Amino acid sequence: MKPAVYFDEYGEDKVLQCLLCPLHCIIKPDQVGFCGVRKNVDGMLYSLNYGQLTSIAIDPIEKKPLYHLFPGEKILSVGSWGCNLRCDFCQNWEITKQRPKTVMRVMPQQLIQIALERESRGIAFTYNEPIVSFEFILDTSRAAAKEGIYSILVTNGVIDEEPMDLLSQSVRGMNIDLKGWNDEFYVKDIGTEKRVVLRSIETARKAGTHIELTTLIIPGKNDSPEEMREEAEWISGLSKDIPLHINRYFPNYKSTIPPTSPDSLIQLADVAKEYLRYVYVGNIDLPGLSDTTCPYCGNLLVERRGMRSSVVGIDEKGRCNNCQKEIPIVF
Repeated sequence: MKPAVYFDEYGEDKVLQCLLCPLHCIIKPDQVGFCGVRKNVDGMLYSLNYGQLTSIAIDPIEKKPLYHLFPGEKILSVGSWGCNLRCDFCQNWEITKQRPKTVMRVMPQQLIQIALERESRGIAFTYNEPIVSFEFILDTSRAAAKEGIYSILVTNGVIDEEPMDLLSQSVRGMNIDLKGWNDEFYVKDIGTEKRVVLRSIETARKAGTHIELTTLIIPGKNDSPEEMREEAEWISGLSKDIPLHINRYFPNYKSTIPPTSPDSLIQLADVAKEYLRYVYVGNIDLPGLSDTTCPYCGNLLVERRGMRSSVVGIDEKGRCNNCQKEIPIVF
């Protein structure tokens, strides 16, 4: 266990209020918050999953998905357990909805050493929701930066503004789930408010963190072209260069809704492209829809097949080798 950072006393009898995410759980002694990770032990809040890993692998960075940050690199990917949302369609429910067997216990410096031994320049906190492992990620990302190792998060973005700002100082990149644009869908199906995620995106971007966004398209829930238009327009207000990944859903956990149709994904991607320069379709093999092309001249810049990337149309200065426009991809 590790003492938590964000909490306060709530009334008497050693009751605490967690202040990490907008749920602001009221936690009595010997109880845990909604995420299952943060426990009140005699009037002190602790993180139960500090350094506990349930998943560890070397992945292509494109799997996160991050397409505009170090394309083609392999990255050490780790997951713990716990989540602060209640999605019935969760793709990783075995480690988010219950406490699974821990396969490894590490301290930050040990995890950094594993990355170095595997010749990975980065560590990705992914699989379950990394926000609930706030203390471990903060300690690790700070120590890793001193060793020249970058950190990335694959996150739902449901976190209060101050801790998000603090994390953003030592995390190089994030893929944030923007689960849709329908407020009712967010409240009823996800368990939070959309505005919280929008604030997190703005906070991370303001801190200079590399941002990419993912929307998992669930038939009948968040597949409205009108809502995608509003979503893409909002993103473009921050920057037309923010990559948006429109991903195919498959039934999992409690959800039995059929998979997203390819036609729906293509239609929504076309809508998003009216506002954004870099829109990708994922979780399905549709030729060309995961490639990066120059938005100015159409030149093929990065070709992707599955999780493999080939940089084919960008010069050593990060410009399109046809029209010489600068391309926002970090090499």
